[in-house]
Amino acid sequence: MEWVLAEALLAQSRDPRVLLGALCQGEPSVERVETLRFFLQRLEDEEARGGGGNAGACSAALLQEAAREAAIGYLVPLLRSPGPEPLRLRGRVLRAAAGGLRSCVRLAGVQQWAAALAEDALRDLLAVRRDSGSEGISREASYRLGGPDTEAAVEVLVAISPCLRPHEDGALLERVSQAALSLALGEAEAGPAEEAAVLAAGRLLPALGRCGEGVLRTVWEGLRDAAAPSGASGPGARLPSVGRQLLVLSALAEKLLSEPCAGLALHGPEAGLDARQCRHFWRIVQAGLAEAEDALTRKRARYVLQTAVEVSAEQGADFACGAWEANDPSLFWWYEKKKDELLKFWENYILIMETLEGNQIHVIKPVLPKLNSLFEYAVSEEKGFWLFHPSWHMCIYKRMLESENKILTKEGINHFLELYETKILPFSSEFSEFIVGPLMDALSESSLYSRSPGQLIGTGSPLGLKLQKFLVTYISLLPEEIKSNFLLKFIQKMRSRHWCAVPILFLSKALANVPRCKALGVEGLLALRDVLQCTMITHQILLRGAAQCYLLQTAINLVDVEKVSFSDVSTFLMSLRQDESLGRGTSLWTELCAWLHVNESCFRQSSNCSSIGLQETSSLNAYVKNLVQEYIKSSAWERENSFMPDWFEAKLLALMILLAVDVEEMRNQYSEKRRIQNILRIFLDPLLDALMKFGTNAYIPLLKTDRCLQLLLKLLHTCLLKVSSTQDDEVFTLLQTFVMSTTEAISEFILRKLTMSEVSSVSDLDRCHLYLMVLTELINLHRKVGWKRGNAIWRVISPLKDASIRHLQEMSNGQEPTLGRQMQKVFSMASLAMVCKAIDQKPELQLDLLDPGPMERFLSTFQLNQTLQKPHTEEQSSFFEESSSSQGWGKIVAQFIHDQWVCLSFLLKKYHTLIPTTESEILEPFLPAVQMPVKTLRSALEALTILPSDQVLPVFQCMKILIPKLLTSCESLCMESFDMAWKIISSLSNTQLIFWSNLKAFVQFVFDNKVLTIAAKIKGQAYFKIKEIMYKIIEMSAIKTGVFNMLINYCCQSWIVSTSNVSQGSLSSAKHYSELVLEACIFGTVFRRDQRLIQDVQTFIENLGPQCAANIVIENAKREDCYVRICAVKFLCLLDGSNMSHKLFVEDLAIKLLEKDELVSKSRTRYCVNSLQHRVKNRIWQTLLVLFPIFDQNFLNGIIDKIFQAGFMNNQASIKYFIEWIIILILHKFPQFLPKFWDCFSYGEEKFKTSICTFLSVLSHLDIIIQNIPEKKFTLKQALIIVLQWCFNHNFSIRLYALLALKKIWNMCKTSYVKEFVVLSSVIESSLNQVENMHGTGNAKKNWQRIQEHFFFAKFHPLKDYCLETIFYILPRLSGLIEDEWIAIDKFTRFTDIPLDAGFQWYLSQTQLCELKPGDWSQQDIGSNSGEGDNQSEWTDVQKKIIPWKNNVPDLELELEFQDRAAKLGKSIGRLIVVGSLIDKPTNLGGLCRTCEIFGASVLVVGNLHYISDKQFQHLSVSAEQWLPLVEVKPPQLINYLQQKKAEGYTIIGVEQTARSLDLTQYCFPEKSLLLLGNEREGIPANLIQQLDVCVEIPQQGIIRSLNVHVSGALLIWEYTRQQLLQH
Repeated sequence: MEWVLAEALLAQSRDPRVLLGALCQGEPSVERVETLRFFLQRLEDEEARGGGGNAGACSAALLQEAAREAAIGYLVPLLRSPGPEPLRLRGRVLRAAAGGLRSCVRLAGVQQWAAALAEDALRDLLAVRRDSGSEGISREASYRLGGPDTEAAVEVLVAISPCLRPHEDGALLERVSQAALSLALGEAEAGPAEEAAVLAAGRLLPALGRCGEGVLRTVWEGLRDAAAPSGASGPGARLPSVGRQLLVLSALAEKLLSEPCAGLALHGPEAGLDARQCRHFWRIVQAGLAEAEDALTRKRARYVLQTAVEVSAEQGADFACGAWEANDPSLFWWYEKKKDELLKFWENYILIMETLEGNQIHVIKPVLPKLNSLFEYAVSEEKGFWLFHPSWHMCIYKRMLESENKILTKEGINHFLELYETKILPFSSEFSEFIVGPLMDALSESSLYSRSPGQLIGTGSPLGLKLQKFLVTYISLLPEEIKSNFLLKFIQKMRSRHWCAVPILFLSKALANVPRCKALGVEGLLALRDVLQCTMITHQILLRGAAQCYLLQTAINLVDVEKVSFSDVSTFLMSLRQDESLGRGTSLWTELCAWLHVNESCFRQSSNCSSIGLQETSSLNAYVKNLVQEYIKSSAWERENSFMPDWFEAKLLALMILLAVDVEEMRNQYSEKRRIQNILRIFLDPLLDALMKFGTNAYIPLLKTDRCLQLLLKLLHTCLLKVSSTQDDEVFTLLQTFVMSTTEAISEFILRKLTMSEVSSVSDLDRCHLYLMVLTELINLHRKVGWKRGNAIWRVISPLKDASIRHLQEMSNGQEPTLGRQMQKVFSMASLAMVCKAIDQKPELQLDLLDPGPMERFLSTFQLNQTLQKPHTEEQSSFFEESSSSQGWGKIVAQFIHDQWVCLSFLLKKYHTLIPTTESEILEPFLPAVQMPVKTLRSALEALTILPSDQVLPVFQCMKILIPKLLTSCESLCMESFDMAWKIISSLSNTQLIFWSNLKAFVQFVFDNKVLTIAAKIKGQAYFKIKEIMYKIIEMSAIKTGVFNMLINYCCQSWIVSTSNVSQGSLSSAKHYSELVLEACIFGTVFRRDQRLIQDVQTFIENLGPQCAANIVIENAKREDCYVRICAVKFLCLLDGSNMSHKLFVEDLAIKLLEKDELVSKSRTRYCVNSLQHRVKNRIWQTLLVLFPIFDQNFLNGIIDKIFQAGFMNNQASIKYFIEWIIILILHKFPQFLPKFWDCFSYGEEKFKTSICTFLSVLSHLDIIIQNIPEKKFTLKQALIIVLQWCFNHNFSIRLYALLALKKIWNMCKTSYVKEFVVLSSVIESSLNQVENMHGTGNAKKNWQRIQEHFFFAKFHPLKDYCLETIFYILPRLSGLIEDEWIAIDKFTRFTDIPLDAGFQWYLSQTQLCELKPGDWSQQDIGSNSGEGDNQSEWTDVQKKIIPWKNNVPDLELELEFQDRAAKLGKSIGRLIVVGSLIDKPTNLGGLCRTCEIFGASVLVVGNLHYISDKQFQHLSVSAEQWLPLVEVKPPQLINYLQQKKAEGYTIIGVEQTARSLDLTQYCFPEKSLLLLGNEREGIPANLIQQLDVCVEIPQQGIIRSLNVHVSGALLIWEYTRQQLLQH
């Protein structure tokens, strides 16, 4: 049209100048400027043809002048100031003006003018670049950067560049190219800079590329310099600005990747301009494919790669791009003879990369097999080397690992770890770098280690097991010269970040299984030690200990002993926690000893090791002896140091001594014991000699005594950590003998230090604790060997007690509070606390009778909570100048008060019988603290406000003794004690070490049996306060696992004194707190995914048993939620129905359980499977089954109706089984309830719907029910009459259950030979034969077979299977309950806190039920399985599953009605079927319905006809559903439906992007077409894609990957209609 307009203008005037002048006047609108451009182009074309036509009359000179005037007077000013046009139209103005300017230049015929205009534009462009480089760009400057100046300059250069001459203007073109490249490669940030870069790359560079080879060379060299900056070389070099570089490459791909320019050789080894032969080019492409964060950059990378492959195929020339390393394959190569294989490889590769953009695992999974084929193409099996560079494969894995979809990330990791299971790949550094880099980064995500669906708890993480197998295989295949370096990098990577407990555990386990090799030296051992420190940050003790075990195993397997010394090994071992991993007696300790024994002569000699006095011992013994000698020595500088030495050396030495002794025992296991004794004596001689001098040499350096006592203490503690009994430990026995010989010297030394004021500074506080710990251990040793009155310890206790009392009495006489006096007071109180603890735990130490002695009287009169005044000002400076080991004065005072309450706790326990219930009973108390309990309890409350939470334990212990005495008389004070103590407990975190000990003490004094009994008796405020705290503890247990365990465990143990007299015991207090047992029976939280993962991994570690030393060393605290229920159930199992208190307690609990079930049912009538409601109801009926043996007929009379009513409720399968089971047991034990049972079948149909199947299931076990009925005839007759009625019900599932019951009852009737039943024989036999011989292979016959084989009807025996195993493990497992609810029977047996009688018989099932696997038959009610309104149970849909959609296909009359209605409207009906069953949004279905109706589709298939009534559907369909046949086909039924339509001659067409999909514009639709549309989010599932005849995709030009499903369907429906209209 523009050319017609130009012709019309020229026809009106013979002088173009007039027209140019007219067009150059007025506002520069888009239309005016574009018209001017077309007119100038028309003049340019006429000039090019020789000046003919209308323009011929005008002389060339006049035309040149007019063009010059138009350019200078109008176009150039317009380019500098585009005018008032909106921003969206400004680009059109600039492009039109620049195009017109180019025509003016050509019309003017002045070549220099083009260069001058280009210079001006380049100057403007460089000015913009300088502005953008300055800091703090103003708003105006940022506008200019991407605005008129930049765009105008670029448009001028784009237009003028074809007018420039390659040779004469070569320098100018080079500068323009450099400026354009600089602009395109600028800072990659959003905003004006990004717009300018896109403008330069998208407009200017392609235009310059057409200006000759020199421009391309300039751009290419600049790009190479940017891609390979100085110092960044090698395969691991990070490429800067990948997105911008790919922006340039994609703009110039056709030029840079086209025919090589022979005349443009570049410097260096890569001659020619062909980018395919440049390594940097391929690294940019790979970086874009794998590392780019934005989808557009990745798309450009794929485009460049695709273009390179296509160019290579078109040219057919062989070439290869060099590799980074000599042994590596080429990054890219082409060999014409391999063209087909190469094209196939790259086609699959690009397809995979394109598919990964979707982030949808169901779309990606079917493509992953193509990744396997890439490896088959890439490796030469004959020669064993890579054909394609493996970095291409790593790009795919990197892309998967960096996906936002964690499922895709996990799939990528799994696929990579499975590579070596089926193939052996040649070594490549790319693999090693990928493993140490991106793979390990991805493996840090804990959620990846979760169990697979259907996998049992405790079987281990599939990913963790694959990682272990992969690492073992990969390292085994590594060349020996590379293996060491790889392992070192792997371990260093492990220490480079903070790992969660689960990933570090499985990585450590994988390393521990690597076969033994000499790979790690000192550096590797240090790296492993750093990794050990990383494991300490987790609070999961078992996982932490297991990780330590595996890391030690790694060191044993991989350390090269010739490169490390004993010193290096011992330092590494000190990084382990012996109480979590390295315990004596474990298999790991034994393996470590064996490793030291085998390799001890190979270790690198330590520089400070000598073999003095050890002529016959090994190097390990020499090293340990030397360590002991150096440790005991005291240097001069140590004599002046008054601070306690660090414990590290003592721990290290104790560990190495015991290791060396055990190694010696292993070496001489068949020799005499004297050898071990001699070795231990050699090691300990320096220590024993020093200890023996303690009592006689008063001038031994203080630090030497500290070090000796520290070593002694650590030796005893490390020996006591042995897993097996220390009674059989020869080393411990010898050590005990040696230490006993030094007892007198040590005890006299400690007595002197503590009583003679030799410790008097703040730094001596730690020293005092050391002395008291040593004294306590000596007391324990003497008790083990036999306590003798008058021994050394006996002689120390009494003087220490007397001296401490004397010191405390002197200090309270008003003396000046100096630092020394105050510290002596602290030490004396600590000594008294130690004596009290020793006497309390060791009754043999009672020095007095029950009559109060001096210590008891002093402690009873001591002012409680007495604080210590700070030292005087002149002494404070010395106090604060002491080292960092000294504690603050507040901590010192807290310890002083803590020790007071330790002593008082001892006093209250000893004289608890003297505590009065009211203080008025004692007129003159001789033990005030004991006989004035109110005052003492008030002091305890005061102490709780003073003491920190880690010091309150003795206060709680005192409260436990006082509160039962005062609860009646001082209830408010006791309640205040409860509140204050709970405030402390609730403020603590369960990760703190003090939490569990404080919680235990709190539970023991609040829920003491005496307290519970008294509170329930008086029914005051304390009773309700205790229940309030009980519910708070239960609530806390939801976030602090194990809290409820401690409460229920303590209460149950206190309610049952022993298993021998439990039946005679009384539950006087328990009956008032049955809510606690109720909550315990139904307790169990629904864990978050991270919590469930921790539980799963812990179970996996526990199942390893002795294989993991952490299981042996760490005591199982049994804090899992399941142990709450186990404790409650075992407690209930101990109750005796013959004991009236037990019976009443059980009956009360059962009533509350039924009320709870009713409450849960009313709260939500429909609930999801495995939801909290499902689990609670399941636990309720499990508990009722446990209680059933205690129920009698009178009690059942009151609850039988509730039990039957529960059978009518909508319940999950597992609950139905329990209800049916308990009904069977009731009817078996008490046949008197049969009439009530028959009444259940007489309710109206609306009462039960399909719940009648519950009672029909009970009838299936009629043989069990009638066992106790003498006359069975009447019962059989009644059952037969009832069941026959239900055999003719319209509901198939009900008929199925009725027929099953009929079959079993009829067999019983035939056995009984009752004549009355003969009349019915023919009818019943005929019915049963008909159902048995059902024709066809439909679902009806299958379900009849399944229900007969179902465990509940085929294998389950209600009497023989009545046991804990069936109730809590077998039945939940077989009924499809989640694994969290399965309680294995071994957990019952391991929980020994409440032991059952030895004669307890019903632990295990007596049948083979435990051997069965869950079947595919599920007994459920309608609507109980998911919470979706339209989902039906499996058995309800049985009949429909034969050809289920036919029930809703319009019949012939309905089709005629539609056709008649359409004919009356003049509407034609096509043969197109549109299937939208996968679409789940009513809005999309409503719009699609409207489209189908408009274009005459024959039918629209939907997943559920309920969508039609949805308001959103109707809003968009605008009544189209009234004029269009709608058919319901649910998604699971689609395969059968598609197969039927295919048999009817329909072509099944899928709207999906696949590897073989056809372009919509090229596809010819058959008349009988069925169009299958995918789901909004997931598209068409992979299983349905296999049913398609063809896939059609819609061509697209944008970046967004897909259209809305309604829009996609509308496009294909229209294209089908268009083609049919053309044919007809």
